[in-house]
Amino acid sequence: MTRIFADDGSVVPVSVIEATPNTVTRVRSIEQDGYSAVQLGAGTARRSTKPVAGQFKHLDKAHQHPRHVREFRLDGATEYEVGQQVGVDLFEAGELVDVTGVSKGHGFTGVIARHNFRRGPKTHGSDHHRAPGSVGAGTFPGRVWKGTRMAGHMGDEQVTVKKLKVIRIDPERNLILVRGAVPGARNGLLLVRKAK
Repeated sequence: MTRIFADDGSVVPVSVIEATPNTVTRVRSIEQDGYSAVQLGAGTARRSTKPVAGQFKHLDKAHQHPRHVREFRLDGATEYEVGQQVGVDLFEAGELVDVTGVSKGHGFTGVIARHNFRRGPKTHGSDHHRAPGSVGAGTFPGRVWKGTRMAGHMGDEQVTVKKLKVIRIDPERNLILVRGAVPGARNGLLLVRKAK
């Protein structure tokens, strides 16, 4: 994240997303595949297995080993062709986008950090400063309810931040500047699409 200045002099917090041009690797049609979609490949893999390489042998040499592949369902995918480049010019300043990524992993986390529990007393003989406290009655139902909030694995899950405003587009450097924070760590993989 960084900040830029708007035309009126106000400070705008933005996340800078590098969106290298994606290559259309396959176009799905209702007649052939039963649904309409576009498959996009991004980045370059260091090596590919023969089965994976065979999926992209119809592309030119520069795009035969995409590192990431995603498929997007569209109503009319006929406007796209295999080998076509999709860049940041798909978006424009002022429109809203949804950004999907994998959130930062925090490992095994206690209930205070994971569920915002309050801590117990620190003095007067207390021995449960950061423990969750009671997790249910002893008689009925005589067990712990499913879904009871406890310590456990936190983060490292798919998160979508909706309706972020595109502040600026830089087609020369393949950059999208969106207002606010996006999920995940630095250099993480993001999926940016127009807001529903």
